[in-house]
Amino acid sequence: MSLNNKIACPLDCYDACEAVFENGKIKGNKKHYPTNGNMCANFISCIKQEYLKTPIYNNAEITLNEALNVLVEKLKEVKPENSLFYKGSGNLGVMQSSLKSFFAKYGSILTQGSLCDGGGGKGIKATRGEVVNPPLEKLLQADVIIVWGRNFSVTSSHMYELVKNKTFITIDPIKTHIAKNSELHLALNPKTDYELALLLTRFAYMQDLEDEEFCKKFETSEEFFELAKSRPILSYEEATGVSLEDINRFFEIIENKKVALVLGLGIQKYYEGANITRCIDSFAAFLGLHNPLKHCGVWYLSNSKYGYEEQFNSSTKHQKIDVSEVDFSKYELVFIQGANPVVSAPNTKRVIEGLKSSFVIYLGININDTCEYADLIIPACSFLQKDDVRLSYGHEYKAISNKVQEPLSETISEYNLTKYLFDTFKFDGLKKEKEILDYYIKYQPKAYEFEKFEFIDDIEVEHLYEKKLKEQYYFTTAKKKKNLNSSFKIDNYLYLNPQTGYKDGDIVTLSSKYGNAKFEVKTTFDVKENCVLCYAGNKNANYLTPYQSDESSHSAMYQEVLVNIELS
Repeated sequence: MSLNNKIACPLDCYDACEAVFENGKIKGNKKHYPTNGNMCANFISCIKQEYLKTPIYNNAEITLNEALNVLVEKLKEVKPENSLFYKGSGNLGVMQSSLKSFFAKYGSILTQGSLCDGGGGKGIKATRGEVVNPPLEKLLQADVIIVWGRNFSVTSSHMYELVKNKTFITIDPIKTHIAKNSELHLALNPKTDYELALLLTRFAYMQDLEDEEFCKKFETSEEFFELAKSRPILSYEEATGVSLEDINRFFEIIENKKVALVLGLGIQKYYEGANITRCIDSFAAFLGLHNPLKHCGVWYLSNSKYGYEEQFNSSTKHQKIDVSEVDFSKYELVFIQGANPVVSAPNTKRVIEGLKSSFVIYLGININDTCEYADLIIPACSFLQKDDVRLSYGHEYKAISNKVQEPLSETISEYNLTKYLFDTFKFDGLKKEKEILDYYIKYQPKAYEFEKFEFIDDIEVEHLYEKKLKEQYYFTTAKKKKNLNSSFKIDNYLYLNPQTGYKDGDIVTLSSKYGNAKFEVKTTFDVKENCVLCYAGNKNANYLTPYQSDESSHSAMYQEVLVNIELS
């Protein structure tokens, strides 16, 4: 395997790029689809970043053997149920799941739910059984692509490159890059996505655009349509902030066209995120977007391991803790793999205070904000120094990553650390590395076919706009080019519409019922007057966010927040 020169981008994004390593340089792989020889800004930044080379214990450099001895000693000192295993998604690949299998056997508390896509995935699973995207060729067949709550040209640059000449409709409170390149932008109010979906359903029926064949096949659409027409049309217009004129324009654009719907994470970052997503998916089904003979499907963050058998056993006897509710202070030992909870987890102040009172072990490829609170830092091998397979949650193509460099002497791969711990604690059940890699490389799961579709027939949402005071703002977040979560070029500004009265350079304090933080203001008309915007990775944003879980998926709800602004 190491004789090959293919490498896969390890970053947490939809595209799962593949490149080649030649003469000490990394180049795009023209033979890999959909990378097609191109490398995005984040992959290039990943190559250029400074990697950890030496373990650190109590702020002093030590050897890898010494670090492993400290790790084992600490694991033997604590009761397993007083330890926590916390894994991020900053370094993707099937082999990255190996360590979780050790900590499950050891008896640590594990997390459940997601900081990312959990609510939306739960909603889609409720409607159609599995969270699986259509084949990528279906997206290429679309005449019109509806981009709902996703900055598609930024978060999926390779997929976007394949379809950039299509007609786009964007639904998003923020005028994103893709919105500026769209035929129509519906700038709805935050957390009114489900109401817009119901309004669009009403208009689809009035214009005779519903897919009667699909609806009849699954026999659950009548209750959904009753839900859609249970309110006056004008009440939807008032709630969403989207004019009926724009709704008519929406249907003018899609009529007699092949349509795809690309859903982002923004739609489900709320308490009722699962049902909000389910409502949008039900509208898509009513319109026939799931019918492959007529349209081109609905795309979300797909289950990349659908159809594969899990190669690592992570079953545990302990009850798991919701990832959004983790209180690090409750654990004597916290093991963090490839995560940066100080920036990425809800309620930063609570996270920092919790880490200060625990023995924290961090395993990763570079220094991040969380390392400041780590007692022991163990450097992981870079993606160039280990074999792996990268499955995509954007499309069905995989990327192979081969070891093209020898690991540094004081670093260790996730799998080798897992094997070391299995051997040390005399655990069994860990498969050989080559066996696991060969399985993922050679096996090709069957395509998913609809066996059910359950239209949503009831939804209760606590409206942010009904609780919002006149002087309050909706808290929104978005992805930005040359930045990925808390990595690379971080933008710590707060973005406001100039009509709010604030000016570039103003220092303001944002406060919510969960906390407060200071920001420097930048103004832009891309943000609605009733919103504030922070880009992903902003180091102050999560001082404002709730550490409770959503309604049904054990996941975070970052945008379930109203904020006040005071000039500092």
